[in-house]
Amino acid sequence: MSDVGIGLAGIGLLFLLLAMRVPIGMALVSVSFGGIWYLLGWKVAWSSLGLIPYQFAANWVLSSVPVFLLMGFVCYHAQLTQGLFRAARVWMSGIPGGLAIAAVFGSAGFAAVTGSSIACSAAMGRIAVPEMMRHRYDAQLATGTVAAAGTIGALIPPSILMILYGVIAQVAVTKLFLGGLVAGLLTALGYILVILIRVKLNPALAPQVREDVPLSEKLDALRDTWPVLAIMLGVFGGLFGGLFTPTEAGAVGAFLSCVVAIAKGTFTWKMFRTAAQETLVTTSALLIIGIGASLLSRFLALSGAGDWISTVVIDIGANPYMLLLAVTVMYLILGMFLEPLGMMLLTMPIVLPIIDAAGFSLIWFGVLLTKFLEIGMITPPIGMNVFVIKGVVGNLVTTSQIFRGIMWFLVADLILVLVMVLFPGIIMYLPNMS
Repeated sequence: MSDVGIGLAGIGLLFLLLAMRVPIGMALVSVSFGGIWYLLGWKVAWSSLGLIPYQFAANWVLSSVPVFLLMGFVCYHAQLTQGLFRAARVWMSGIPGGLAIAAVFGSAGFAAVTGSSIACSAAMGRIAVPEMMRHRYDAQLATGTVAAAGTIGALIPPSILMILYGVIAQVAVTKLFLGGLVAGLLTALGYILVILIRVKLNPALAPQVREDVPLSEKLDALRDTWPVLAIMLGVFGGLFGGLFTPTEAGAVGAFLSCVVAIAKGTFTWKMFRTAAQETLVTTSALLIIGIGASLLSRFLALSGAGDWISTVVIDIGANPYMLLLAVTVMYLILGMFLEPLGMMLLTMPIVLPIIDAAGFSLIWFGVLLTKFLEIGMITPPIGMNVFVIKGVVGNLVTTSQIFRGIMWFLVADLILVLVMVLFPGIIMYLPNMS
């Protein structure tokens, strides 16, 4: 068998292991290690196993992952974000579907301190869904809105997915954050339009809550948002102002989240230990999968399979839009069955060389890829955000009802993907200015 054939066989074996429910990190490491051993012998394989993990984990930008995670977990467990939904609710109360729109705004604000879709969905699910159900909102609209709005968590910075993408693709994380900010705001706008259209067509989906909220109550609600605003100002003001790097921004954010929690009176050592433990577990899992993806890249490069796939795909899809269509379909299908991080790190060694050779901006593609991954968070049968919301609402709503509730939002997502492909300048406007 030729070296290219060995590389292709390794890819086939990898997908077979994933179908057998082997953990993705273990599958990536074992297939890559075995493939390098077969190609170049056990000494090179063991040497790669010692060198590549160090090269990956020693990347300075990667050190921003645990501190951003700690910032998000502290904000979550210290309940620093609860005022976001209340403020959005009282200001949007006079608008049809105001509570659902408030959930979208709350999710966007929460995203700015977590970078996690699941955390975003869990937090807003506990706060917003009961409130909407209490006001007799349609169950599908209420749960579908929060499940979909949770996907904003990985688009608006800080985004853990974008940090890892920037490390592997060797592009500026700050530019990715700026592009993600545009995509996240466009996503939120699209979801709000979906809610307004649905409620306009069927007002019974979202009964009017109240229209006469006093200005004093609105201003009081705004004051409750100060914890998140203080953290956002400290982190993003310094990051985008060039005062510190993404890693330093994460450290500042983690420190500020603790300071704000102390000031708010919600900081406890038990809460901090829980946040630190979750940070360690999540970081460890991310590193193992990332190391596996780096080993896979080395294996494909040594076998020549990566270059062969790139050449074949580019030759077949001479039209760049047909190439992007194929990539889009691939990610939409994979998103039905794989979790976002694993899917990204699994496919990047194959897809990145193709995108780069086709002449597309890797910054723009990083934002588009993050959008693809987040669509996978709400697509059946394994939409993780849907099951998070199901866990929050219990038996009040069935899983199938939540999936039906997100369908309108999926349409909005696909329209936004089309806009991002046809008008890449929209996403690249802020990154090009930096």
